[in-house]
Amino acid sequence: MTEPNTLWTVIICLGLGSYFLRFAFLGIVGDRPMPKWLLRHLRYTAVAMLPAMVSPLVVWPAATGGQPDLPRMLAASATLLVGLATKNVLAAIISGAATLFGALYLLG
Repeated sequence: MTEPNTLWTVIICLGLGSYFLRFAFLGIVGDRPMPKWLLRHLRYTAVAMLPAMVSPLVVWPAATGGQPDLPRMLAASATLLVGLATKNVLAAIISGAATLFGALYLLG
């Protein structure tokens, strides 16, 4: 059980940290042009977020107690292949979901 003071301290510190991270880009750098090398790296941030959130769920799924299984690996492979072939994020996500549900239905 967490003490209320500790909980509120963590909440306030996380809120302040989030505010100052946003302020660094919007308040301090917002009216000046960013260097080309920084813009080049920031372009890939959004692309990297979805795989970073999904890959632990594929490799160590909570549904199987942390053990990798075939349906999730098939779904990840289908998502990757459709994404590479079509360059369409929505088509990749839908095909991965359909593969996961189909493989779970067929393989149990």
